[in-house]
Amino acid sequence: MEKLTKLGRISTVIVIVFLATLWMFPMWRIDLKAPQYPGGLTMTIWINDVKGDVDVVNGLNHYIGMKSIHKQDFKEFVYLPATIMTFMILGIVVAVTNKKVAYYLWTAMFAVIGLFSFYDFYKWEYDYGHNLDPHAPIQVPGMAYQPPLFGYKKMLNFEVLSQPHIAGWFYILAGVLLVSVSIFEWRKTAKIEA
Repeated sequence: MEKLTKLGRISTVIVIVFLATLWMFPMWRIDLKAPQYPGGLTMTIWINDVKGDVDVVNGLNHYIGMKSIHKQDFKEFVYLPATIMTFMILGIVVAVTNKKVAYYLWTAMFAVIGLFSFYDFYKWEYDYGHNLDPHAPIQVPGMAYQPPLFGYKKMLNFEVLSQPHIAGWFYILAGVLLVSVSIFEWRKTAKIEA
């Protein structure tokens, strides 16, 4: 079996370091601005918690019938850290075995984890913004309050911006690095065999 190049071996360490930032910095941030909150409100989503102006947002959401946000309601805060930690340990195995096929499988696993994570986040946002309390004090017929997965959205008098935070960018960079190095390793093998 083909061995990894030096770049491939170094990239395993870099990816593991990038993913370690998930325990040091937030993954995602959602900023809300409205005339009554000129300084804005911010929620930051960590690998195992949600922080920031959560209590204020919960108070506002009560009026339009959205569910309250509580850390204990997110099973993701249990299984995502375990999944990423397992992935990081497998990265050490990839580095030790030093095989291209192991690196390719590791990259494919990251793609599955990443796609599922974004789908799960979207699903949560959809449920959060569409399943409203029918007895809410403020009701706007046909209005849904799903925050954007990524980017900007205007909801009533609030402007909402959703984007990666520091660890989220490192998570994305880890994926870009894995795919780029996999392509490099594959091309290097194809060139040798040609």
